[in-house]
Amino acid sequence: MGSASENAVPLPQLRLDDLLDELQTRLDAARSTRDRIHSLLEAVLAVGRDLELAQALRHIVEAAVSLVDAEYGALGVIGEDQRLSQFIPVGVTGEQVERIGPLPSGHGLLGELIRHPVPLRLSRISEHPSSYGFPAGHPPMHSFLGVPIRVRDRVFGNLYLTEKRGGVEFDAEDESVLATLAVAAGVAIDNARLYAQARQRERWLAASAEITGSLLSGSCEQEVLDLLVTRASEIAGADLAVVALLLPGSDELQVRFAVGLGERQHSGLVLPLEGSFMGAAARSGEPVVSTDVQTDQRITAGPPRWQGLGPAVAVPIGTAEHGVRGVLMLARATGAPLFDGDESGPLLGFAGQAALAMELAERRRESEQIVLLKERDRIARDLHDLAIQRLFATGMTLQGALRFIDHPEAADRVLRAIDDLDETARTIRATIFGLRIREAGPAAKGLRARVVEVVERAATVLGFTPGLRMSGLLDVTVPPRIADETIAVLEEALSNVARHAGAGRVEVSLSAGAELAVTVTDDGVGLPEGGRRSGLANLAERAAALGGSFDAHALPHGGTELLWRVPLPPA
Repeated sequence: MGSASENAVPLPQLRLDDLLDELQTRLDAARSTRDRIHSLLEAVLAVGRDLELAQALRHIVEAAVSLVDAEYGALGVIGEDQRLSQFIPVGVTGEQVERIGPLPSGHGLLGELIRHPVPLRLSRISEHPSSYGFPAGHPPMHSFLGVPIRVRDRVFGNLYLTEKRGGVEFDAEDESVLATLAVAAGVAIDNARLYAQARQRERWLAASAEITGSLLSGSCEQEVLDLLVTRASEIAGADLAVVALLLPGSDELQVRFAVGLGERQHSGLVLPLEGSFMGAAARSGEPVVSTDVQTDQRITAGPPRWQGLGPAVAVPIGTAEHGVRGVLMLARATGAPLFDGDESGPLLGFAGQAALAMELAERRRESEQIVLLKERDRIARDLHDLAIQRLFATGMTLQGALRFIDHPEAADRVLRAIDDLDETARTIRATIFGLRIREAGPAAKGLRARVVEVVERAATVLGFTPGLRMSGLLDVTVPPRIADETIAVLEEALSNVARHAGAGRVEVSLSAGAELAVTVTDDGVGLPEGGRRSGLANLAERAAALGGSFDAHALPHGGTELLWRVPLPPA
């Protein structure tokens, strides 16, 4: 056996082994750092390739979880109200999300990063003063690391990571890596938002071109507005779209049509400007945004109608020259992203298209009315210069031929024929008077002209022109008092249709004989159950005061028919 001195390891050899171990440790650390830097660079490149914002946000969270070896991660987007408008979690299953309930909105520890956007690293979440625990069903979490994400000079949101694997705490290197990723994430988010804005502008321009083409092709106002609302809803990702127009001479808005979630609760509503969300936009002439339309303090009027809806925006429809004419409102489902300034601006311009549609429709109606009046004047001239002169000449011929007729019965027949010709001439003269009555000024307008004006005014509120049929000597046989009552009845009947029926078609008919009959039919929702409206009672009272009758009943295939009758004095 050798001596102990022979078996001992030389001191220099021990030092060399220690140095080699330390070198190996440092090499491993360098290799780990290299691998981590390589992973960080890959993550930066990966999130930078995303141009769709939703994909970019999720990839950022997934990259963060992988880089710092965390069990759970999330990205919270800060809304205009300094609360979380979006929350994208990673690491929890769909079942866990359902058990947890509503996603956080920015209270507690998450709110701490919103209020103080600087990196925050904790060994135990429960020890922070802002922490107040987790909801039932939430997985246990202890360690925490959060960093803000900045887009240019604005804090866009925060990256949250919890529960580092292996039960260890997040360290300064984890914080540095996550902060670096957050910088790259800010650039990626900014690029994605710019790309999304460019695509949105392209879609708005295409929709505006489509609406302009529809206007130039002669589409009616209702069709253009329907197209506008449909496109606005699609582009903005809204779950409800509503258009309401100002009622002439009042401080009320009437919902012309609604499309989407809860549309039946909105259709046909008449709302005051004061106490309604859309009224706030009409009064201010500027876009109005709500983070939660169900709890918006500005809404105090109207029935409950916001179930399932959250963020909303209302923009005025109008021009600087003619003022506000109505409001376009879009709303999203509860939990959906808020409407931001990037969306309100294009919406305001898009609503200007609606104002242009209505102005062009009015000009078109005026032009059509001028053509109609010119045609009436031509017909009146033809009737006067041709028909009446021939009838007069025929009557004179028959009167001259009477002295050559010896048979009494034949002479009686000729006399009756002459009387018929005189009656026909009087009828034609009354028709000419009705065709030309508008030329005599407002004070001398006949019933026909006044009825046409009432129907034209109703078209502005209804969104379409009601059908109109008139027969009989309305301008000759209807006394002034009955004519005034008829106009009042027609105005109230059409107003009731506009306010309550939600109709897409209305027909008006007037006939004069032994009695004057006024009929108004629509294809709307029909009469309410449980009795009449007070407006219908007014129509019945007007008829009774003139010795007439009134009836309102539902039609077999939907809609309502109003029939107002009063007797006429003998001619």
